[in-house]
Amino acid sequence: MEKKIGAYICTGCGIGDALDVAALAKVATGEYKVPVCREHGFLCSEEGRALIQADVEQEGVNSLVIAACSPRVMVDAFDFGPDKVVERVNLREQVVWSHPAEDEDTQMMAEDYLRMGITKAKEMEPPVPYQGENLSKRILVVGGGLTGLTAAKEAAAAGYEVVLVEKSDELGGYTRNVAKLPPLTPPYEEPTAFDLEGLVGEVTGSDKITVYTGSQIEKISGAPCMFDVSIQQNGSQAAERVGAIVLATGAVPYDASKLEHLGFGKHPDVITADQLEGMFKAGEVKRPSNGQPVNGVAFILCAGSRDPEHLPYCSAACCVESLKQAKYFKDANPEMPVYIFYKDLRAHGTYEFLYKQLQKDGVFFVRGTVTGVDDDGSGALAISAEDVLTRAPILSESVDLVVLATGMVSTASLGKPYKAQEPKEGEEEVEVPADTILASNLLNLEYRQGPEIPALKYGFPDSHFICFPYESRRTGIYPAGTVRAPMDYSRAMDDAAGAALKAIQCVEMTGQGKAVHPRAGDLSYPEFFMQRCTQCKRCTEECPFGAINEDEKANPLPNPTRCRRCGVCMGACPERIISFKNYSVGMIGNMIKNIEVPEEDEEKPRILVLACENDAYPALDMVGIRRAQYNPWVRVIPVRCLGSMNLVWIADALSSGIDGILLLGCKHGDDYQCHFVKGSELANIRMSKIKETLDRLVLESERVRFEQLSITDYGKLPEILDDFASDLEDLGPNPYKDF
Repeated sequence: MEKKIGAYICTGCGIGDALDVAALAKVATGEYKVPVCREHGFLCSEEGRALIQADVEQEGVNSLVIAACSPRVMVDAFDFGPDKVVERVNLREQVVWSHPAEDEDTQMMAEDYLRMGITKAKEMEPPVPYQGENLSKRILVVGGGLTGLTAAKEAAAAGYEVVLVEKSDELGGYTRNVAKLPPLTPPYEEPTAFDLEGLVGEVTGSDKITVYTGSQIEKISGAPCMFDVSIQQNGSQAAERVGAIVLATGAVPYDASKLEHLGFGKHPDVITADQLEGMFKAGEVKRPSNGQPVNGVAFILCAGSRDPEHLPYCSAACCVESLKQAKYFKDANPEMPVYIFYKDLRAHGTYEFLYKQLQKDGVFFVRGTVTGVDDDGSGALAISAEDVLTRAPILSESVDLVVLATGMVSTASLGKPYKAQEPKEGEEEVEVPADTILASNLLNLEYRQGPEIPALKYGFPDSHFICFPYESRRTGIYPAGTVRAPMDYSRAMDDAAGAALKAIQCVEMTGQGKAVHPRAGDLSYPEFFMQRCTQCKRCTEECPFGAINEDEKANPLPNPTRCRRCGVCMGACPERIISFKNYSVGMIGNMIKNIEVPEEDEEKPRILVLACENDAYPALDMVGIRRAQYNPWVRVIPVRCLGSMNLVWIADALSSGIDGILLLGCKHGDDYQCHFVKGSELANIRMSKIKETLDRLVLESERVRFEQLSITDYGKLPEILDDFASDLEDLGPNPYKDF
């Protein structure tokens, strides 16, 4: 489109008091020949917006550079329609609130930020939303247990059509074997009767829900709003097109045959909690060894859980299930001795009331690590344990039945490891951190990156466990219930509703051509200039979300509705053929080149900071909000993700005379916080290649530094920036300065 740029400088919030606004305006009108440049004391007010709107309507301004507060605030106030380019210049939080007023360096910083903003506005184009064909807003729910039934019911209640696929012949899953649920209503002291048949009836009786039982997903191809699902049902096949998927295949109990040290398999009267639940469901609770009534019982919690030799994690629901089953026994016979051996008892929330009631009922709670389960010589069982606090030995009275509260294992972690395409002869293997992809016959995705969603820590799938629950690394696919994380029945039902809402959000926003998460509402998507593609496969290998398939010649096949707009593919591409209309390698490169670098004798070094927009950039805003100050040599450019960083930006910056480059990314590792999962980690890997660039430019590797931080680390930022500036002073000026 033909551009007409308008620059608008706000003088409120202390900006006009700290800066020479006339000199700032001269940068726009003099250096960049911006035809419309205005100042206002309160740009986000009705009057300020009206000023801008008048220029849009009367002057034909279609590209707006708004120099005011952070782009993270007042988003709606500065929205002038999808056909207008809007670039925000952060003068408030990252200039006048974090640097001295009426200072030469502060003024130079503001002018550089305006230069970069105008440069970007000149190159940006309004994004045109991607619109696929034959879009569907139906929701596929895989799994017909408690979570799947609840998700299907909630989505249908919201007015959406649902396709429910269950592998067994009956709906209900694990809950078909459950006598009662833990307490769900006040006073939270008694197990709750659960009307499973009523829930099943609601689902099967709904005209919005199509149910396939005795069925399995044969394959799923496509992308959000365009998923084509092939369903195998008793030898026949059915095809459905859906918009989003809720994965609710649940979990299975940990294999108790591995717990021989607790007597399982050795003594017939040592059983698991799910076996006991089945006995209560059937109304026949007897000793397996002789069929006699149970006159004493002991529960062993964390049987295989929180154990590095078995399941290293807490399975969340085991303690409460054991409390519930202990209540069964006490209700049937208040005089029966009931023991609960535990490491820590986790009866969270309202389950505390059940725990207290059992104390009143006379249940013996023993905090000890079980060391053995042995025959007492009379056919009964005795439990030996070590007291957690005193390390003293404990020996229980004889009991007829020992119940192991085994943990839960996500069905997403069951299957054989899958390896994406091996490099062909002569191809260089791309160095990318490995995810665990299993062929487990849950979804059977036809994705270049593997047939299932990645099973991550402990085999549970997630995208970003801190900020984005329900989301997997496959856009439009939302795990819910115990397939996603260990949880109890109540939380699983809440989880199902949450995943159904996320699936609805996905189909609605995808239908409008918008990104779902975390750049919710983003209309841009990556475009590929295929004429220069070398089929190196870096984009397909490094995309954290499986958004790019390949054809038989290794040409990338992008799926825009799978894309989360992180730009990792853009940063990975050595040929720089991937770009967005409002974010590209050349665009950021030109912003860097428009930073004014003082001559060497002025002794004013320049530091380029590429800051992740998810944690690092808002942390810099927090520094300003708290009026902390940092080195004025810094020039910050927000990036969608540090994984979108292309190495050419490093070369551009250093060859322009910039003295140092600081990369601020999210934390990665076991407790990762990267909103795009792998972006920060990939940037760190690329750092190893930056040394080659520096060697080629005959520069010190210390001029480029990578720092990990979360938004809560804002207090450390001034020190990080000042320390880096001090190190650069010791190194001396960039020898490319003045060239």
